[in-house]
Parts: sequence; C-alpha cells; structure tokens
Amino acid sequence: METAAIDRFEASRGRLASLAYRLLGSAADAEDAVQDTFLRWQAADRERVETPEAWLTKVVTNLCLDRLRSAQARHERAAGAWLPEPLLEGDPMLGPADTFEQRESVSLAVLTLLERLSPVERAVYVLREAFSYSHAEIAGILDITRSASQQHVHRARIRVAAERRRGGETDPASARRVVEEFLAAATSGRTERLVALLTDDVTAVSDGAGLSRRLLRYTTRERVASYVRAGFKPTPAKRRLAGGSPAMHIARVNGSPAVLAVVDGRVVGAVAFEVSDGKVASLRGIAAAGRLARLDEAWRQHEPDAPVISAW
Repeated sequence: METAAIDRFEASRGRLASLAYRLLGSAADAEDAVQDTFLRWQAADRERVETPEAWLTKVVTNLCLDRLRSAQARHERAAGAWLPEPLLEGDPMLGPADTFEQRESVSLAVLTLLERLSPVERAVYVLREAFSYSHAEIAGILDITRSASQQHVHRARIRVAAERRRGGETDPASARRVVEEFLAAATSGRTERLVALLTDDVTAVSDGAGLSRRLLRYTTRERVASYVRAGFKPTPAKRRLAGGSPAMHIARVNGSPAVLAVVDGRVVGAVAFEVSDGKVASLRGIAAAGRLARLDEAWRQHEPDAPVISAW
C-alpha cells in the first residue's frame, strides 16, 4: 500500500474514531471499527474513490451500524449491563467541541439516551448534530432518502430533548464547586446536605465495580443519597478491591465533572456527574476495569491537579 494512501487515511483517523465512539459509546469498539475501515481502505480500488473522506465516513458508519445491530450488542444492551465508556478531557476521540451540540453529543447522558434510538436514528443524529453533515450527504452515507434523513433527525431530536429536560451548559468552575461540596458531604456523612445537593428527579447508575451482571439503578433523592453514602464510605474490603487506599481527584470526563479514585497512579473508579442549576442531576459510577482502560491510560500521561482527598 503506497505511502500517500496511508497518509490519506491517517489524516482522517481522528475524525473516524470520534464518529465511531459517538455511535458505539465504546472506545475499544470504536478503535476496532476504525481498524476494520483501514483494512477495507487497503483492499479498495482507490482510483475509483472520488472523495476519500466521504468513502471512509460511509464505511466506518456502516461498520458501526453492523455492530449495533449484532446479536451480541443487542443482548448486552437489552440485559442492562451497558454503560458508555468514559473518556478524560483532552482525549482526541471526544472529537469536535466547537459548538454546544457537538459537546452535548459526547456527554455520557446523551450517549446513554442514544441507546433508545434505532441504529439509523442514532447515526443520523450524530452525523447531523456532531459533524454537521447535510441531509444529502447523510442520505448518501446511509443509503436512505434525504427526506428520511430529515425525519430521522427530527424524531431523534425530540426524543433526546424530551429526556434531557435541562437548559444549556453549566459553567465548568461552578459544576466543579458543586461536586467538591457533594464529595465533602458524601464522605462526612452529612445526609441532609447531601440530599439538598440532589435534584428532585436525580438518578444514579452503577456498574457495581464490575461485580454485578446488571447495572444498579437508583431514583429518588433519599435512595441516591443512601447509595452515595455507602459507596463513599471506606472499608477494608473496598480498599482490598481497589488495591490500596485511593486518592480522590476531580477531573472532567466527557465534558462533565467527575471524581476519580486513583491508586498508585491507576484509575480504579470514576463517578461522573451531571450538574443542573447548582445541583447534581445524575451520577454514573464506573469501576469495571474494562470500561476504564482508555481513561486510565490517558490519566497516566496526564499531569493531575492535587487530590481533594489524599487518602480515602
């Protein structure tokens, strides 16, 4: 394969990975889809490819749709064991972040909501909202009509907006202060203050440190506060599971504040927050090693701020 063709693909690799991540919600799966796209690019009659960027976009999008439609993916998602894979701020796979729509499309909240769309609706929404493709271009990528593309994105926007029920972006500094106060309340056992920091419709989801076959879900402020108190209470068993006494850092994950538990430079747990109007609207607790692999790798190459709790 000639150098020019490889260079052409490498120039698109970052955009393809970002697109695949938004479609699949998994960095590992996105990397696989991009690699499969490269193999097809190698095997293609490239002299007949008029627009390489459009060709590569079509291939990676349809490979992702095949994955979303696969029996394994349908079973995993239907079984309630799926969560988006979190990415540390600055990860190139997060992709374009110039507009609110682009930043919103990669949030853990929206990636979770996209699971409720059909694969085609999900693809149209991502291509339109995150990458600003025209309906004519989307029609060519997905082999649908332009009017079908318009209908799909209209339905997807309605469904996402109905589930989000929140305003615009929260200032990062303000969101961090809310999480710092939340962490202080959670680790001190101040139940009343903890409950007061939660919205009326707060939700929490946890992968149970990978020990549960299904996600653990909590609703109501009291139940979420109870889950948080138990989760942030240190015990010898938790320290053994974590491999030591973690330091707690506040970072940004998928555009939102998160508390990372770090042992000897290794991320062993993450709690991602969605903050709305000065309160916590949702939490996602992730501790399964497979879901943290890329975030952990990025953290090791990152110069972190001082921990808010040096030894938990």
